[in-house]
Amino acid sequence: MISYTEKSIIELNINEETVSVMVQPSDTLLYVLREKLFLTGAKPGCENGDCGACTVLVDGWPIKSCLMLAVEAIGHQILTVEGLKYAPVQRAFVEKWGFQCGYCTSGFLMVCHSLSNLHPDAGDFVIEQWLQSNLCRCTGYAEIKDAVKAILAKEY
Repeated sequence: MISYTEKSIIELNINEETVSVMVQPSDTLLYVLREKLFLTGAKPGCENGDCGACTVLVDGWPIKSCLMLAVEAIGHQILTVEGLKYAPVQRAFVEKWGFQCGYCTSGFLMVCHSLSNLHPDAGDFVIEQWLQSNLCRCTGYAEIKDAVKAILAKEY
């Protein structure tokens, strides 16, 4: 019989480093990042996939880490906001005022970083579609859109 409470040590590739961590099969990637690896950039918001505050990149694609089990991340490249290392998206958000309270910012940074890599010629429609995956209750999105457009225009 399978035990769903038995802990296992798994290896994950996070921010270009291989880390070993003990997890239960039910541990979400968000929980492991924050509570086991102390990478607190991904935020627990709704914890049901609606808000996007917990967004990280898995193999370059935005994933809501509250919906992904840590064991599902084995063998994949995970990038958190801590791993951006002065990416243009960070500077664009600062200079275009793409944040206010900051709680959603790390999730938006990850989505916008992925968008700029996967769709470097994105127009307004694609930008709108991508930004719908995350919620911000402060900015009204205009500044976030300005930051994305500046990144795509190679201003940073």
